[in-house]
Amino acid sequence: MSTHDPARLPPVTARIALIASARYPIREPFPGGLEAHTAGLASRLRRRGHDVTVFGAPGSDPGLRVREMAVLPPISRAARSDVGMPPEWFLAEHHSYLELLLALSRERGRYDVVHNNSLHYLPLALADTLDAPVLTTLHTPPTPWMESAVRLGDPQRLRFAAVSAHTARAWAPTGARATVVRNGVDTAAWEYGPGGGVPVWSGRVVPEKGPVEAIRAARLAGTGLRLAGPCPDRAFFDSCVAPLLGDGVDYLGHLDHRALARLVGDATVAVVSPCWDEPYGLVVAEALACGTPIAGFARGALPEIVDPLSGVLAEPGDVEALAEAIRAASLLSRTDARRHAEATCSAEVMIDGYERLYRALAAV
Repeated sequence: MSTHDPARLPPVTARIALIASARYPIREPFPGGLEAHTAGLASRLRRRGHDVTVFGAPGSDPGLRVREMAVLPPISRAARSDVGMPPEWFLAEHHSYLELLLALSRERGRYDVVHNNSLHYLPLALADTLDAPVLTTLHTPPTPWMESAVRLGDPQRLRFAAVSAHTARAWAPTGARATVVRNGVDTAAWEYGPGGGVPVWSGRVVPEKGPVEAIRAARLAGTGLRLAGPCPDRAFFDSCVAPLLGDGVDYLGHLDHRALARLVGDATVAVVSPCWDEPYGLVVAEALACGTPIAGFARGALPEIVDPLSGVLAEPGDVEALAEAIRAASLLSRTDARRHAEATCSAEVMIDGYERLYRALAAV
């Protein structure tokens, strides 16, 4: 049963500036979990009656009513001659966020809260120029630019949420005291599936997500595997993943939301094989919402998201143990997995958490 209880939250709405990625459009198929999270957060907040303005990359879904951030104007020949010029993508992001923060500093009284859901340092560094408090969701381990901004920022002006207790602990030495608000998924869109099919692996096809380890484990388990997700590193896919395909292991491409939800709901098990300390793992929440138990590596936030009724975790990097976890997870109750998602990682639970933070910030 869901822990969502609207009656415990005062019926107050907020005017929220939601800052997203300036680099990746918020549209399906989503480039990554951060974009999917931003879309879900904006939609759910609006359903609760909040006035949400999303600032995102050009090309985002028109249905999300995104205010597109500025693109980098042509760089002069003189500037290009600077031998210390950083990569153009870096300049483009810097320009987008600088323009946005300067614009927000002039829109005084327009917003109650600025929610920084990006991975950029400028919303932290320029928080003092805004008249609204800035809440930053920490989606990753500490990064150099953001860590610097956190250490130099005014603790009275900056507030933080973290997507897991693991991530909150990682940031604590920088001075960022974060309230844990786990990412949530729409349990109506990620609906309960019948299961019984070939195990699934989903996410960005990159080394740190462990698709190679998942394939090897599935072969040892004798179950086969279906993989789905974007391939930002084509060289890695061609050299390391493609040679392992065939004989029951298939790559289905970068699927849209509905197709991916059907695939995950049809699977007996979702294999989650991070080769780094995953800050959260949105694919875990998506699978559990579909009633699909998890077989994964116990790294990062996975041990706090997956309980014994919803998944089986193996020692990180142990492919043989992951194969055993795939077999064991296939015996778990799909109903228990779904209930765990509703109680701990649904969109409703997530929005409850953010509403409490918004109201506390707006009252400061």
